[in-house]
Amino acid sequence: MNQRVLPKAHAVYTIAIIGFIYTLHLVIPMYSNSSFLELFADERTVGYIYMVGAAMTILGFLLAPPLIRRLGNYKMAIWLIAAQAALFYGLIVAQSPLVIAACFVLQTAVVALIGLTLDIFLEVYTDGHSVGTVRGLYTATLNASWVMAPLIGTMLINGTNDYRNTYIAALAMLLPLLYLIYRNFPRFRDPSYTHLSPVQLVRHVAHNKDWIKLFSANILLQTFYAWMTVYTPIYLHQTIGFSWEEIGVVLIVMLLPFPLIQYPLGKLSDAGFGEKRTMAAGFALMGLSTIGLAFLGAQSVIVWAAALAVTRIGAAAAEIMMETYFFKTVSPRDSAALGVFRITRPVSYFTGPLIGIVGLLFVSSQWMFAIIGAVSLLALIPAAAIRDTR
Repeated sequence: MNQRVLPKAHAVYTIAIIGFIYTLHLVIPMYSNSSFLELFADERTVGYIYMVGAAMTILGFLLAPPLIRRLGNYKMAIWLIAAQAALFYGLIVAQSPLVIAACFVLQTAVVALIGLTLDIFLEVYTDGHSVGTVRGLYTATLNASWVMAPLIGTMLINGTNDYRNTYIAALAMLLPLLYLIYRNFPRFRDPSYTHLSPVQLVRHVAHNKDWIKLFSANILLQTFYAWMTVYTPIYLHQTIGFSWEEIGVVLIVMLLPFPLIQYPLGKLSDAGFGEKRTMAAGFALMGLSTIGLAFLGAQSVIVWAAALAVTRIGAAAAEIMMETYFFKTVSPRDSAALGVFRITRPVSYFTGPLIGIVGLLFVSSQWMFAIIGAVSLLALIPAAAIRDTR
């Protein structure tokens, strides 16, 4: 086994490459997940499956800190990747709807926990004065995968209903991911993780009022992501009538703002600009432009790609400011608080599908964009109340 200890700069770039591959494996099947599940269940049941996956992920985040303390972050990452490979294999070969649903639910939790271990790797190697730059680089690198992966996914589907090819590709991505972690971090030095009971953890997080505001805003951002990820491809395919190849083009253009603007915004934060104003402006743009989608009657790929890209400019700005703010105020030892911050993502897979399930009882899918846009605007309340770190 390689015994070297990576220098910090080398480690940051290595983790960014690992994060790129990790996100690629996550996103290749993501935008077709809901369509794949709809081969075995109706739209409402798909929402319930996502909600169960969210519950499993929340449980995983609560159980992860003691497991990381016991195993170490390196071994935890290795075991999680192995488990993810087994679950993808289940999705590839299973025929039973119950087995498929179980594998999907479990991989939802496992993939989130792999991301948590990468956060810990990166936090340990990040200097305090460069949090915005490092997080901007890392987030932009991850989001470059979001731009590429939908095109790969739609090419693999190739106009058919054979969505399992996306899971085969995602499984293949796990091999270089496993190798890079095994090769570079066997000597990773875990920080002395803070041990907190669930009650102590709640008190610890609640004591920092800015964290509460940040977590509230992040739940709303992640709710936006969750709803758009599940329902937008279905809407574009079934209601607007786009082919999967056209949807791939739309998704690529839509996601371009993330790798293009997040790194410079992170550097701007380190230069003392502060996070609050950019975060609030991002939420305002995201919410208002999403409401505007409800009035978009065009069946043009270019128009939809441009309109969705505007929503993501706002989302990208809000996201990198929240990431930078949180990691400027948290210690690498505080894996429990980091887990709580990441819990906001699975919580959104309750709120996102729940908004869809309830909303569709009263309005058409077209007007759901207005509802999710209005919900997104609520994030302006906590975002405006946060104290800047500058």
